[in-house]
Amino acid sequence: MKIAVVGGGPAGLYFAALMKRDNPAHQIRVYERNPRNVTWGFGVVFSDRALEFLRADDEAMFQYLTPHMETWPDLTIVHQDVRVPIDGNGFAAIGRLHLLNLLQAFAEGLGVVVDNGTDIASLADLAEADLIVGADGANSVLRRGNEARFGTTIDVRPNKFIWYGTSKAFDTLTLTFRTNEHGVFCAHHYRYSPDRSTFLVEVDAATWERAGFAEMSEADTIAYCRRVFAADLDGHPILTNNSYWRNFPAIWNERWSFDNVVLIGDALRTAHFSIGSGTRLAMEDAIALFKAFKTEGGSIAVALARFEAIRRPPMEKIYAAARVSFEWYEGMAALMSLAPYELAYRYMTRTGRVEPQVLQRMAPRFFARYQEAKTGTR
Repeated sequence: MKIAVVGGGPAGLYFAALMKRDNPAHQIRVYERNPRNVTWGFGVVFSDRALEFLRADDEAMFQYLTPHMETWPDLTIVHQDVRVPIDGNGFAAIGRLHLLNLLQAFAEGLGVVVDNGTDIASLADLAEADLIVGADGANSVLRRGNEARFGTTIDVRPNKFIWYGTSKAFDTLTLTFRTNEHGVFCAHHYRYSPDRSTFLVEVDAATWERAGFAEMSEADTIAYCRRVFAADLDGHPILTNNSYWRNFPAIWNERWSFDNVVLIGDALRTAHFSIGSGTRLAMEDAIALFKAFKTEGGSIAVALARFEAIRRPPMEKIYAAARVSFEWYEGMAALMSLAPYELAYRYMTRTGRVEPQVLQRMAPRFFARYQEAKTGTR
């Protein structure tokens, strides 16, 4: 089979590698518009439970990637200068570029051809392919050119975020809430290498307007964010890599494929960064699509239908949970009067997927401290 994959991110590279490893006779070409060794952003993060999918489905890939990851056992929430550790929330992180380089080397070692610096404008550019996989992210060219056929909806959310990095290596994945005269700020930060961390800053629309970010230069924006989070950065710089204020697009497609074309990863649907790793979901898509072809053999239409039938139910649940989560952040200004442990509890139970008894089993030390704080015995 001749397979064209548009997008050299985790979804596209991993799917290409899975198909080529299973059947070396496949002719697989990945088209990536960025040059080699270039990407945007900083680190990406996986929960321990999220990585279990990889161990279960592809032990070799699990062993290949995990030695390159930073790991830690807890989540931390900082509010009113109080650090609240939450046990039972292990994570692993890796630099986005490092991950892409590892996946590209793996795929190319199997014989996948990766064309870096190549733009695909439309399906017409791929007319000779038996299967076309759109793995070109939230701004997918393939999806944008066929939104009616996919049944695409895009809900652009009001909060603003900017994906920075820093040279401070944080101990855990941390959510730090700070307030000033302009409003409330949340930093999502975690280390992804021994001397680097992601430092994503999120603000609600009102805070962004009052702070005057629309008129600020890049240098002034960095200086402002450094002042807000001075106590957390400890003098370390904020680093940029194509970093600018964005609004999160909640993307969904009613139909995941047509003819010989299918979407995976963020091209298919986005899940807010507060609910889990888009990288994990992208790689899970790759595994599910590969399994569909493994099960159905050479029938493209049947395989694509199976992929959607198997993958859609869990994705609908995640998408619904993600919506509740980003709405929680959009209303975070109203939560700043809460005590630190109460805010942490509200955060952990915000989507409705974690009941109190589940949280107690998952994070017994945190739950005991929360009960003490609630009853005034702490």
